[in-house]
Amino acid sequence: MKILVVSDTHGKSENLRDAIEIEKPDLIYHLGDGQGVEDNLWMMSEAPAECVCGNCDWGTNLPSEVVLEVGKHVILLTHGHYYGVNYGYERIAAAAHEKGCDVVLYGHTHVPTIDHYEDLIIANPGSIAFPRQNSHEHTYMTILLDNEGEFKMDLHSLEEYDRAYGN
Repeated sequence: MKILVVSDTHGKSENLRDAIEIEKPDLIYHLGDGQGVEDNLWMMSEAPAECVCGNCDWGTNLPSEVVLEVGKHVILLTHGHYYGVNYGYERIAAAAHEKGCDVVLYGHTHVPTIDHYEDLIIANPGSIAFPRQNSHEHTYMTILLDNEGEFKMDLHSLEEYDRAYGN
């Protein structure tokens, strides 16, 4: 199974549509600040989606976080702003431990990362619309789940795809 993980699309559906077309996911996680894009995911892909609310998603009824069992892992999906992710992982790690999670997927910072913190995997797909890392590439993440319930996380960019295929 392939899971596409995105965050901080801020209403820009073109890049999200490109990532869906490239990856052809079985499932989509949107980690907030979709600003309405998440409402149209069903038109971009037949894959079911789990979405959480970000700090810019005003007037939505999306949950602020979701806990999911995925294979052998328990994942916390959150935007991250309630946990001060710009300043460190202490608060988000404490929340993950409290909820029995071993993986945290968050957004908010627009900076892609896959980190190991304490006994957790804490990862951010970055932003597919407004990147803030030095390379300024429009990033997303894939999670490949194998038959034993283990998974492999990878960060990707739309620019990486363009370089590989000459677009």
